[in-house]
Amino acid sequence: MLNDADCGFCTRTAALVPRLGVDIDRSTVQSADLAALGVDEDRAMVEMPYVHPDGRVEYGHRAFAAILRTGPLPWRLVGRLMTTRPVDALARRAYHWVAANRSRLPGGTVACSIDAR
Repeated sequence: MLNDADCGFCTRTAALVPRLGVDIDRSTVQSADLAALGVDEDRAMVEMPYVHPDGRVEYGHRAFAAILRTGPLPWRLVGRLMTTRPVDALARRAYHWVAANRSRLPGGTVACSIDAR
C-alpha cells in the first residue's frame, strides 16, 4: 500500500489500516521506487496504489478492496463486495469523493488538496 506522505488524511488513514488485520506492507508514494513497482506516478498522487505480491497494481477503491481481501472475515467479504456490480460503481464514486475532499476530512490540510499538486 502506498500513501501520500504529504497528505495528513492519507497518512492517518494508512496508519489505521493495520488495525483491520490485513497482511500488507505500507510505504509512501514519495519514498517508493514507483517505476520499479510499475506504479503510474501521476495516478498515484490522486488514487492510492496497491501493488500485489505478483506485481499487479490497482488504484483507488479497487486498491482498498484488494487490501481488505488480505485480512480476516468480514473484511475479505467486504473487499470482494466492493468490486461486484453494482457496488463497484458506488465504491468508485465514494472513493473519488473522499479523494477530492481529503483536504477537508479529519487530518486533512491544504497540502492534501489534489488541486494543489
